[in-house]
Amino acid sequence: MTDAFRTVAGRGRARFEIRGSEFIGHVAPAHTVDEAEDFIAAVNEEYADATHNVPAYRVRADPLREWSSDADEPSGSAGKPALNVLVQEDVENVVAVVTRYYGGTKLGVGGLARAYSRGVKEALDDAGVVEAVPHETFSVTVDYDDSGSVRGILESADCEFEASYEEQVAFDVRAPEASAAELRDRIRSATSGRADLAGEFDD
Repeated sequence: MTDAFRTVAGRGRARFEIRGSEFIGHVAPAHTVDEAEDFIAAVNEEYADATHNVPAYRVRADPLREWSSDADEPSGSAGKPALNVLVQEDVENVVAVVTRYYGGTKLGVGGLARAYSRGVKEALDDAGVVEAVPHETFSVTVDYDDSGSVRGILESADCEFEASYEEQVAFDVRAPEASAAELRDRIRSATSGRADLAGEFDD
């Protein structure tokens, strides 16, 4: 999965009311299933007093992971409509949760489906959709003598990284797939092969 894809620019939120029920849509970027599930858990905790918190996500993996739940709403009335919006908008690496506070009037399956769809769509609109390229993550561990060279390479490259200085220096790197292998080669060359590289890559 190396082609550019559509995803959200950041987090988004939308709030509206239908026949007394309050709906709050939340969306966020999620690069992995774990990130998606962490976001769902965080919303569930923040809105623990809600009647329902309906989740859905689409995460790029091999194959693409799609998941949703009705969260105790009538079958087919919530999770699938929420996920369908992510599919129709062709966004990936996105997690959505629509919170509902029941207002005393039943909306019916069709009404619920429209409400949960709207919650995701409006939260997506709030977040903004952008085109992204696939990234991969890897770590580089070196002795202090090599850390300056590695840091210089990473600072000049198209990547994000975090460094931790302990007995050795560890860099957690996130780089576009298209340039990640070349970046690792530059690090190996600069350290004469002393760098310890680990992650999900084939080279």
